[in-house]
Amino acid sequence: MQLFEDIAGVVGAAQLMRGEDAAPWARDWTGAYHGRPLAVVRPGSTEEVSRVLALAHATSTPVVPASGRTGLTGATHAEGALVLSLDRMSRIRAIKPGPRVAVVEAGVVLSTLHEAAESHGLLFPLTFGAKGSAMIGGALSTNAGGSNVLRYGSTRDLCLGLEVVLADGRVLDLMSELHKDNAGYALRHLFIGAEGTLGVITAAALKLVPRPRAYATAMVAVPSVGAALDLLARLREATGGAVEAFEYMPRMFIEGHVAKMRGAREPFDRPYEHNIMVEVGATAPRDADPLPDGTIPVVTRLEDTLAALMEQGRILDATVARSEGQRREMWARRESAAEITHDRHPFVDTDVALPLDRVEEFLALARRRLHEIDPGAEDFIVAHLGDGNVHYSAYPTRDDPDHSEAIRSAVDAAAVSLGGSFSAEHGIGLMKLPSMRVHKDPVALEVMRGIKAALDPKGILNPGKVVPTS
Repeated sequence: MQLFEDIAGVVGAAQLMRGEDAAPWARDWTGAYHGRPLAVVRPGSTEEVSRVLALAHATSTPVVPASGRTGLTGATHAEGALVLSLDRMSRIRAIKPGPRVAVVEAGVVLSTLHEAAESHGLLFPLTFGAKGSAMIGGALSTNAGGSNVLRYGSTRDLCLGLEVVLADGRVLDLMSELHKDNAGYALRHLFIGAEGTLGVITAAALKLVPRPRAYATAMVAVPSVGAALDLLARLREATGGAVEAFEYMPRMFIEGHVAKMRGAREPFDRPYEHNIMVEVGATAPRDADPLPDGTIPVVTRLEDTLAALMEQGRILDATVARSEGQRREMWARRESAAEITHDRHPFVDTDVALPLDRVEEFLALARRRLHEIDPGAEDFIVAHLGDGNVHYSAYPTRDDPDHSEAIRSAVDAAAVSLGGSFSAEHGIGLMKLPSMRVHKDPVALEVMRGIKAALDPKGILNPGKVVPTS
């Protein structure tokens, strides 16, 4: 009780919630992880985070940082821990159009940053389906990816500097806005992707890029995954590397989208097994400004390229968006993935990455491994194909945690056997701990444990996540 009184003295009694008031933080978005937090504290500043962590450290109280809680791996599960919610720390401290930098707090919602950047003719290019509720702190803590990694990179690539509060309450100021800084260890990279196990990210300096003046967006049907990758190479060459999104949606995904989403339509007049959504962004006026006849050069270039490939038999069909409404419809199809995937139970969700030339092989291998374990199971696939990130989900025939874990382990092992990774963009949390234990290099695990012990010697920060016990 003394701890709670001390914390209330820092943040105010209204920002310390217990019992039923803490219930919204007791479960994650998927519904798979339920906990009983000691309490939820909502600091409003870095100073308050520092003071709360100092109190937790002094009393060896476990702390689970939380942002938008849109994660899929149980990283914010908080059984008997203090949940440190950063949602009140939602200030955009600065948008700097000249150097193209945004300085934001951890509780800024991703779509809010999008709007702020766009008001200056700029873009923060990180985007994914949960952008309306996911927060910057969570995106950094999981090194989120999304649909534009192909052109702009993941969250790690978009971060210049961080402000981090360490386990004992000390504030680590890494808020550099430099693109080059070779002064010793790149400490910020320790905290990006660490899921709050090494420190609590409270603010960041992020890169902005010019907002495309025009987009060319299309749905393309291809004969195979291999043909899709050939298409990607040809489009990148034709557009000077301006392909922003290259999303794979096989027939099973299209059928799920049409069945689940009200008003959803087929992308083509006839069904195809392999479907790609591609988007090209144009920033130069010569590519984006309408010509006297009303055509837009980047759209015409995409149309011409696709027409030539169709004549060569390299693609089967294509539909190019003629309006912003049609473009949004194409994006809505892709961004419905989480809702569609989680519509059936039981299900097993995986998030793997493959070398591009092994994706097709992986899909066949994963299905074979799935049916060896559960002949009646069905799979469901969607992929950020341009960067090799495959979301391979399975619907087993029985609801048994051990059975589901066997399927997940088999899929992860299939990816690793082909030179891939068992975690591409969702993080580790609790879900991926078994795969970390089996597949991560033992020396790497020992180094991670050493870093954890050095920065969080009492082990109070998001305990039991990311790094399996020895």
